[in-house]
Amino acid sequence: MSTKKKNCWEYKKCGRETGGEHAKDLGICPASEEGRLDGTHSGQNAGRSCWIVAGTLCQGSVQGTFAQKYQSCEQCDFYRVVKEEEFPRFLLSALLLKKISNKP
Repeated sequence: MSTKKKNCWEYKKCGRETGGEHAKDLGICPASEEGRLDGTHSGQNAGRSCWIVAGTLCQGSVQGTFAQKYQSCEQCDFYRVVKEEEFPRFLLSALLLKKISNKP
């Protein structure tokens, strides 16, 4: 029996997913709407690759671009859980960035 892998908003219980408890007051998290990463690491939208998406919430503050936030994301308990759960099929950030890049 396998357990369903949690998306970041389920794991962190931030309530910023569409219809979530804090979606109206804090806004909908861009990771919950980033469809180009749907299915990555068995997640919904970017729910299991949130460190790639700008504008996610961390410790109560909205984060900037991948380059600005990645170092702190590497220390995140959720990032570490996904990396462990997906090993050895964990996708490197460069590959994920390419998926959401506007360049062909």
